[in-house]
Amino acid sequence: MIPHRKPRLLKWLKGLFVTRAKLPPEVQRAKEVIAAIDSGGMPLNPATINAIARDLGLEVPRRASVSDTIQRIRMAVERSQSYADPSGAISSTLGKYDA
Repeated sequence: MIPHRKPRLLKWLKGLFVTRAKLPPEVQRAKEVIAAIDSGGMPLNPATINAIARDLGLEVPRRASVSDTIQRIRMAVERSQSYADPSGAISSTLGKYDA
């Protein structure tokens, strides 16, 4: 076996056995916007930020500041991530007493 191909082979094999649920599109879009803002970007269109927040189920007043809305989006994304394990897979809904 060629040494430089071994890491890709292991990654491919792991991918066969690990099933990960994809994030809902609205959560993925919110994560992308938050990542862009964290890397130094600035949202230019408040309507886009408000639309993302509404897609997440947040109620956004018309006169809400963009920074407040972004903070609420951050909290919503963090809440959604609390249901996922570190590998990105959605954790089971069964508790330790269910089964």
